[in-house]
Amino acid sequence: MSTILVIEDDPAILRGLADNLKYEAYEVLTASSGEAGLAAIRQSKPDLLILDLMLPKLSGYEVCRKLRAEGNALPILMLTARGEEADRVLGLDLGADDYMVKPFAIRELLARVRALLRRAQAGRPAPADELRFDDVVVDFRKYEAHKGGKPLELTRKEFGVLRMLSGRDGEVVARDELLNEVWGYENYPSTRTVDNHIAGLRAKIERDPAAPLHLKTVHGVGYKFVTKTLQEPGDGAEDA
Repeated sequence: MSTILVIEDDPAILRGLADNLKYEAYEVLTASSGEAGLAAIRQSKPDLLILDLMLPKLSGYEVCRKLRAEGNALPILMLTARGEEADRVLGLDLGADDYMVKPFAIRELLARVRALLRRAQAGRPAPADELRFDDVVVDFRKYEAHKGGKPLELTRKEFGVLRMLSGRDGEVVARDELLNEVWGYENYPSTRTVDNHIAGLRAKIERDPAAPLHLKTVHGVGYKFVTKTLQEPGDGAEDA
């Protein structure tokens, strides 16, 4: 499941966009100001941004400029009531990936969203075939794993979860996204399926499963894998 952030100060447009995107099975975040939108991007790391240009205080242009200055390559679809060519060119020059003028057809907007997400996915590097951390070595091609030189028995789903998380090192991955990618279906009984597999993986690969250093819980969101071995201050026992 891809996460889309919509930054729009018109409540009716914001609600309409959010409802239509949710209907298409996207996870949707919303913000009504540029400042709130930037905070949401830094905290939640969405997959795509739908950005209104004419925002109070911090305009969409400034939001786009700040993101690109920080090196953030988040795909951006800009929205504006203005139709002048100069505005479109400025938005694209600042780093927007696409541009739509209000009023717009929701079907066209959804098609552009799908295209931008496909483009972003195509540009993401494929996960590595081998993973090494601590005394663990995982060969994803052969479905083999070793810990301390001894064979480690992982299920195919555990290999899949570990490969997806490690391929996005340090990035939070939602439970729903893990289910969709690893299990390959959208109608599943419970996200506890992921939680149980994470608990199993921790028992096999972590030095202390009760205080994991690599498979981290981000409460209320999902999980992330980190390769570093030093425990951060405040980290402690985590429940799946």
